[in-house]
Amino acid sequence: MQGFYKEERIALFIDGPNLYSSVKSLGFDIDYKRLKAIFSERGHLIRALYYTALLDEQEYSSIRPLVDWLDYNGFTMVTKPAKEFTDSMGRRKVKGNMDVELTIDVLEMSKFLDHVVLFSGDGDFRSLVEAVQRRGVRVTVVSTMHSQPPMVADELRRQADNFIDLNDLADDIARRYEDRPPRRDDYDDDYEDEADDAVVTRR
Repeated sequence: MQGFYKEERIALFIDGPNLYSSVKSLGFDIDYKRLKAIFSERGHLIRALYYTALLDEQEYSSIRPLVDWLDYNGFTMVTKPAKEFTDSMGRRKVKGNMDVELTIDVLEMSKFLDHVVLFSGDGDFRSLVEAVQRRGVRVTVVSTMHSQPPMVADELRRQADNFIDLNDLADDIARRYEDRPPRRDDYDDDYEDEADDAVVTRR
């Protein structure tokens, strides 16, 4: 990866649902331990934050194994309760936007950083990137243009100092087959959602 310097203070800000959608469109799962290691090698990694909403009222939440694994392995988890509703077609939907929390954290932490790495393609973050750049902090956006349609908004990609396509990172961060956790019959079908993005067995 180009655009990184060893002396830089780096933080990763991961928009969980957006990242999941991006790698799903590319057909691989992320090994978060490998992802964190790669960016640790590029500079001084201060923090790696992961943002997602949770359905706390459920006895079993499909995202919970991922949250527990990341928390146990050095990621800072930022969560809030998700809202469940039924749409006009009678389909169950879950809503939980973490944009505000992520934006506040980036702005508050930017004075301690040299480089922000934003894992999201959401165009709503363009103004945030611009604001952080005005503070003298460089911003790398990580998403993909190889999906149909592209997962990264053009205005966000253009605003960033550097853009990394997830497709180009696949060989370095994709989870190896032997690391894939075994399936459990009592997991619901939603387990193939974000929870399937990490090696959830603790070591």
